[in-house]
Amino acid sequence: MNKVILLGRLVADPETRYTQSNIAMSRFRIAVNRPGKPQEGQPSADFIQITAWRHTAEFVAKYFHKGQQVLIEGYIRNNNWTDKDGNKRYSDEVHAEQVYFADSKRDSASNNVYGASGPQVSAPSFQGQKPENGDGFYALNEDDEDLPF
Repeated sequence: MNKVILLGRLVADPETRYTQSNIAMSRFRIAVNRPGKPQEGQPSADFIQITAWRHTAEFVAKYFHKGQQVLIEGYIRNNNWTDKDGNKRYSDEVHAEQVYFADSKRDSASNNVYGASGPQVSAPSFQGQKPENGDGFYALNEDDEDLPF
């Protein structure tokens, strides 16, 4: 089974091109945080090359921008070729089958990532109150329209 799921931030805007038969292809890189505590002198993220084709590529070209957090589902593809000097070259990349926005609505509204501003959500104030039944949770008013969920 060859399945990859990555969560990361776009390092730059995607580059989109079309083949001679008018098929869209977008390439972009995402920075994916490495798990665990960073070691001195070692990078704390991996930079992964992603390729998307056809409708997925057009979606990426239209809506993805540098700095956005995205989730990518796809598979790893190994490429090998001989360069103009006759040297064998190899590369690995992820071919995206599904792409998703992964920024929270709160982040996108406050940072204006998508060019639209959404409603500002504020946390309810519980100053001076204690949880009612001892479970650590406060009772919320059901008609509160500012709840983020």
